[in-house]
Amino acid sequence: MMIQLTSRRAAGRISPFLSSRVPQLRSNNHLLQRFSAAPFSTIKPTSQASTNKASQNPLGKYAVPSRYLQPHPNNNITPHIASLVGRDLHLRPSHPIGIIRSKIQEYFASLSSSTTDNTNYKIFDAEDPIVTAQQCFDDLLIPPDHPGRAPSDTYYVTDTKLLRTHTSAHQSQHLRSGVDAFLCCGDVYRRDEIDATHYPAFHQMEGVKLMSTESMIGADGLSDEQWLQSAECQLIEADLKATLEGLMDHLFGPTEKRWNEDFFPFTQPSFELEIYHNDEWMEVLGCGVIHEQVLDLSNRSDRRGWAFGLGLERLAMILFKIPDIRLFWTEDERFHRQFKEGKIVEFQPYSKFPPVFKDIAFWTNDEVTKKDDFVENDFFDLVRSTAGDLVEKIELIDAFTHPKTGRSSRCYRISYRSMDRNLTNEEIDELQFKVRDETATLGCELR
Repeated sequence: MMIQLTSRRAAGRISPFLSSRVPQLRSNNHLLQRFSAAPFSTIKPTSQASTNKASQNPLGKYAVPSRYLQPHPNNNITPHIASLVGRDLHLRPSHPIGIIRSKIQEYFASLSSSTTDNTNYKIFDAEDPIVTAQQCFDDLLIPPDHPGRAPSDTYYVTDTKLLRTHTSAHQSQHLRSGVDAFLCCGDVYRRDEIDATHYPAFHQMEGVKLMSTESMIGADGLSDEQWLQSAECQLIEADLKATLEGLMDHLFGPTEKRWNEDFFPFTQPSFELEIYHNDEWMEVLGCGVIHEQVLDLSNRSDRRGWAFGLGLERLAMILFKIPDIRLFWTEDERFHRQFKEGKIVEFQPYSKFPPVFKDIAFWTNDEVTKKDDFVENDFFDLVRSTAGDLVEKIELIDAFTHPKTGRSSRCYRISYRSMDRNLTNEEIDELQFKVRDETATLGCELR
């Protein structure tokens, strides 16, 4: 169960549960028409020092953009997002994401021979990224009106199918199949802000363990309140915390840790784990005792257990000291040749080219109706689809409501920066003009 999705503070921790945005439904038809021939060369390095890593890392079986760009009225997936699916960074043994995945799996494999645990965790790391709304939300007790289910936060293929927002979307299917302990890893997708620690595609690892029926006999027939106070619930909590503290020591070496109570719809009780690293406390994962109703929906009402979830980019940026999340997706050999299978080394920046800043201001409602349907994530997707990974950051620098007309205005500063070459004002001006033209498709009026 992907339990760590409660904060937008770090890479890989983009929450489907704490959004306050009003649900908006936007089709991708206008984007398909305008961006199907978009210059995706802007996403790839043009430096002579780079080579095409894709040729050395064949795309996975799910790298079929047409699967995701379906002409359905509820489809809001852009060509840029479709181009990311199936890259399988987590399966590349010498990629930072793949190295972290391997080290986590290595730790849990060691538990199978432990005299105090001996649990065998089954590995799932090649699941279809398209899941149903029931898998992603209903089976995890996320209510129908929750903002995290809105098209403003989630990429929908159809009205009932979507790109998974967390690896928890596969939990119910694996529990129903009879698996008692497993790790599930894969790429997940969230519509979100644009900066050095957020990207619409990232990777997560989830772990689930059901306790033996013999150890949970005393839990039969307890009310919710009685269960939370029971010795059996405390046994699960203790096993969970000991397991995850061991994982942190495996990744970071012996380190100070602290636990905080948290809330997730699908676990009760729920916790957040922080570690003290580089002279500061950092949130690294979320976890909890699996909610009884989740087990009921998975046809495992006779069992009890725990689950955790973490973001691989979050850990990789810390351990490898990688400053920009876009680097994980680069094809530049200067990045990839620094890493070797099984080794954690500090990333050595090979360039730091200056950014180019461009501002854009627009009205988000008209003077007559005052109706404001602007969804910020639609604007972020539009910019990313136009300029690709040349967009380093978008920040809101001004917002106001005109006192006489009642019209609302927003001004954003877009930071363009290539990770491998200098950008010219001329090429960025061209992209910025395209962004300005496309912003009108969101119902906005340029100022």
